[in-house]
Amino acid sequence: MKKMSYFKKKGDSYIIFTATGLILSLAMVVLIMTIILVKGLGFFWPSDLVQVKLQDGKAYLGEQWAESTKHEFDTDGNRITHEEIQFKIGNRDLYGLDFIWLSRNEIEKMEKPKNAFSFERLGYGNFYGFIKSLNIGDKQFNYLDEQSNNAVEAAHDKAVKNRHEIKELENDINKLNTPLVNLQREISLLQLKENKTPEEQNELEKLQKEEQAVTDKINPEYQKLSKKLESIYLENQNIFLNLLTADNREKKLLLADVVRIYRPNDFNVLEKSWIYVKKFYEFVADEPRESNTEGGVFPAIFGTVMMVLLMSIAVVPFGILAAIYLNEYAKQGAIIRMIRLSVNNLAGVPSIVYGIFGLGFFVYALGGTIDQLFFSSTLPEPTFGTGGILWASLTLALLTLPVVIVATEEGILAVPRANKEGALALGSTRWQMVRKIVLPNAMPGILTGLILAISRGAGEVAPLMITGVVKLAPSLPLDASFPFLHLDRKFMHLGFHIYDVGFQSPNVEAAKPMVYTTALLLIVIVVLLNILAIYIRNRLRKKYKTSVF
Repeated sequence: MKKMSYFKKKGDSYIIFTATGLILSLAMVVLIMTIILVKGLGFFWPSDLVQVKLQDGKAYLGEQWAESTKHEFDTDGNRITHEEIQFKIGNRDLYGLDFIWLSRNEIEKMEKPKNAFSFERLGYGNFYGFIKSLNIGDKQFNYLDEQSNNAVEAAHDKAVKNRHEIKELENDINKLNTPLVNLQREISLLQLKENKTPEEQNELEKLQKEEQAVTDKINPEYQKLSKKLESIYLENQNIFLNLLTADNREKKLLLADVVRIYRPNDFNVLEKSWIYVKKFYEFVADEPRESNTEGGVFPAIFGTVMMVLLMSIAVVPFGILAAIYLNEYAKQGAIIRMIRLSVNNLAGVPSIVYGIFGLGFFVYALGGTIDQLFFSSTLPEPTFGTGGILWASLTLALLTLPVVIVATEEGILAVPRANKEGALALGSTRWQMVRKIVLPNAMPGILTGLILAISRGAGEVAPLMITGVVKLAPSLPLDASFPFLHLDRKFMHLGFHIYDVGFQSPNVEAAKPMVYTTALLLIVIVVLLNILAIYIRNRLRKKYKTSVF
């Protein structure tokens, strides 16, 4: 029998293997986070504009995006290497594309003109060019110097202010018309019935009279708002810039369609940093635009956080109750062991299966029943019988329920048996013992389950795609209109936003930075939610030192 070497006896080889595994794991995490941070945070930096002139006379103005080395073979089989540069040339409405690859051998001249402007637009992406003149009404001002910059900024501020006012007026008109629209819908439903009863006919005539009364009541205010809206809209149509591209094409650009104007080549680091801060704030606080490839992701942030909160509210009570029953009340035996095995197996079920169950049970069965009982007047248009944030949250609560049950059971088992028996010996009922002894000491374990549930639930996408998440939600689930919390509304989610932008966007190259940035934001939100839960858990650890968690 060979003697085991001293090296193996000490176990140094196993220590090296385990340390190597840890180092590789940490290295992969650091690599992923570095890529996401660099690609995501760099998206907001205002890059300099480079004007290139090619040997064939063509000219482009844009941001230098990437470099690549290309290898080819000539007719004689010789390997030829040449470098290419990718430029974001913008001006999609003129060129039909945002990016172009140019060989360095084709470039005759590269420069960074000081008077080159970057225009971030509501549609068609960025526009890169030079200002020729500013038009305000019937007046035209040729662009000459710094004083012209001030005039452009003032005109842009006016156009943006008008744009916001137009949006407010449209909202006011919609609110004003809401009672009339609801009445017209009820009238249409009654008119569609072929054989009306006398009661239905009387109801129809009553609604028609009410419709006329509402129309007469709101008409003066409607006319007033409409005239004001038309006036502001016409004013914005007459505030525009005449622009020139690098190849001397002319373009008329309404300032109301511009989000931001700046000259990156003429900015110092401090000025660029201020633009960076404003663009980052826009990303966090505004709504998306351009097929979700530009603008902000606030609706997705709001939807993600609200869904996680609703999921947590639903899953924690049921998980705790199930764990308490299994450990403190149920008679241990084959059936309980089978239940525990089933709970553990449920944790491994693919998430899409939960999504299908949520669609069938929550949306169609439960939601359809609610519509029949309480919203029959709006049928056939469903209220709860379609996807919404409530059904998506309950589906994810079901998905994460096994995690909470298992973690809660571990926390309950960690409570010393002597504490439980001592409470019962002093005359406490079993429920009093559970409430006063078991739950407080098991709370760190319960919060551990909640942390794991948040981490998994916040990143799930597949179940949400069929239970309520959408590409673009017209309104938030929480607003100032009664009943304030609208659980039937569809919502946006950061995980689905990443999928949609990364794989469904018509402009893949332009969407890449948004994918990284949104992924970074999702990670930050999950980490913040977990930090909050961990903070509470640590406070409970100090309070109940008997817990092993």
